[in-house]
Amino acid sequence: MNKIIKIALDGPSGSGKSTIAKALSEKLKILYLDTGAMYRAVALKAIKCGVDPFDEEGVKTFIDDIDLKIKYENGSQRTILDGEDVSGKIREPHVSMAASNISSLKCVRLKMVEMQRKIASEISCVLDGRDIGSYVLPNADYKFFITASADVRAKRRFDELSAKGHKVDFEELKKEIIQRDYNDSNREFSPLVKSKDCIEIDTSSMTIEQVLDAVMSYIK
Repeated sequence: MNKIIKIALDGPSGSGKSTIAKALSEKLKILYLDTGAMYRAVALKAIKCGVDPFDEEGVKTFIDDIDLKIKYENGSQRTILDGEDVSGKIREPHVSMAASNISSLKCVRLKMVEMQRKIASEISCVLDGRDIGSYVLPNADYKFFITASADVRAKRRFDELSAKGHKVDFEELKKEIIQRDYNDSNREFSPLVKSKDCIEIDTSSMTIEQVLDAVMSYIK
């Protein structure tokens, strides 16, 4: 591709936006930047430091100098924290909840957005998150809002974690999803919001292929 293009996919947890973002990057041969992994890494750092993810003053003690790197190996993103590959650890349930809490802190979002904008200015990419089209990349070439019902999202998460050997309770997962939705939508700084110029796609009853086709139908 001759010009740098930016594609933003926003939506609540478990809506399928990450899966679609990865598929888009493969189809268009552009970079996929997993922004959620970056926030999860910050949450893991807080846990390791014994800092409450809601304690902004505590988080400020490490966020400016956080040793966080994003690497791409064999077509997939690896998240490196303090020199360690934590790509697996950041997907554990307790880290997911902490990530939702810590991502509401302004100091965290400013640091992550700074990193994300720099990457997006240098190479064509697709980013997914909660505020990509509304805040991180407001001038993105294409903006989508990927959503699904809470029940469907909880089932997807249940299947994903069960397949990895985690013992999880469906109702507890659903409660966490609903709580994350509330946290993301009601945080003071840069909340989850559907920007006016985005295209909404409800994936509740769609296959991955159907969602990808729907997204691709809008991309020239």
